[in-house]
Amino acid sequence: MTGRSCRRKGVEWEREVARRLAEVFGKVGARRGIQCRGGAETADVVTPALWVECKAGRLTNPRAALRQAARDAARTGLWPIAICKDNKEEPHVTMGFEDFLELLGEWQVLRSR
Repeated sequence: MTGRSCRRKGVEWEREVARRLAEVFGKVGARRGIQCRGGAETADVVTPALWVECKAGRLTNPRAALRQAARDAARTGLWPIAICKDNKEEPHVTMGFEDFLELLGEWQVLRSR
C-alpha cells in the first residue's frame, strides 16, 4: 500500500470515528482535529472529554498509539484513548487503567443522580 492510500485510509477512519462519537456526544459533538501541523497540537478527533488518537492499518500498535495520545493530551486534562482498527477486524479502544477507573467513577456519579 502506498503512502497516499495509507493516509487516505487513516483520514477515512478518523471521519468514521468522529461521526460515531458525534452520535454519542449529541449537541457538543465530535469533529476531526486540524491535521495540517505536527499533530500534537490537536487530537485526531476532538471531543469534550477525550483526546482521541486514531489508527487504521494492517496491524496497528495500540500501545504506541496510547503513548502518543497520553503525551499529547498531558497538558489538556482530557482522557487519552487510542481507537485502532486492523484490516478486516473490529475496532478496539485502549486507555490507561487509572484513566478508565476515573471515567467509571464519573459515570457512576452521573448515573446515580
